[in-house]
Amino acid sequence: MIRLARHPEPILKPLPHHPWESRYVFNAGVVYHNGLVHMLYRAMGEDMISRLGYAISSDGLNFYRLDQPVLIPAAPWEARGVEDPRITWLEGKFYVIYTAYSGSEVRVSMASTTNFITWTRHGILLPDEDNKDAALFPEKIKGRYAMLHRRPPDIWLAYSDDLIHWTDHQVIMRPRPGTWESWKIGAGAQPIRTEWGWLLFYHGVDDHRVYRLGIALLDLEDPARVIRRQEAPILAPEASWEREGQVPNVVFTCGAVEINGTYYVYYGGADSVIGVATVQKEDVERFCRGR
Repeated sequence: MIRLARHPEPILKPLPHHPWESRYVFNAGVVYHNGLVHMLYRAMGEDMISRLGYAISSDGLNFYRLDQPVLIPAAPWEARGVEDPRITWLEGKFYVIYTAYSGSEVRVSMASTTNFITWTRHGILLPDEDNKDAALFPEKIKGRYAMLHRRPPDIWLAYSDDLIHWTDHQVIMRPRPGTWESWKIGAGAQPIRTEWGWLLFYHGVDDHRVYRLGIALLDLEDPARVIRRQEAPILAPEASWEREGQVPNVVFTCGAVEINGTYYVYYGGADSVIGVATVQKEDVERFCRGR
């Protein structure tokens, strides 16, 4: 059974002298590229508007972050925040799927960049519906782009020919009644390719609104087919900074990477700080092989 080992302390905390991230930092998306971990994280200051900060690390634990946010609200549908980024390296660009919050509606939106400083915005991907927890697959599947998203309470899969218009929506995972994921589930980190299937770190919420993390494996050629899904959670809120904060009893991931035989899963603790938990690649491989 897979269990993540948490780093004993948060790796990013709010910075009081940065007004835009003085209250909370959480829900970080990550990508490992050219030997560095690139992180986008959700930050909130005194105005309680979400912006995205950028941090970089050579070891996955110690991060240098910029003084200013790199992505801020720029349209009416995101007036109250750009939230929960998931990063995918695809066809020479970093594509970031994020939640746009207008104050009353949440929409799946996308931006792209090559350097995390200058951005191209692609707008809302799934119009006219509240939706979030969306993540792009890092390659085409049978000639089409693929994306996970969440129509409550389930995880859905959709396909596209141009990354903008999405069709063929289908449910691939549902909550399991009477368990740690009984209320709703959602994609966490961007799907990670392994030789056995797409590795998915996801979140589940129980009837008491406790957020935990789970793990599943999707078929490489048909990710609508769930090959394996662990019954027990891989991480639960146990540390004080996961149990107490803006939203108590929450561990919530938006990104994971594999570095030198170790998977690093980055997550928000109680919607207040950023933590990381790890698992060895050989343990994940045993899960993938069903051993």
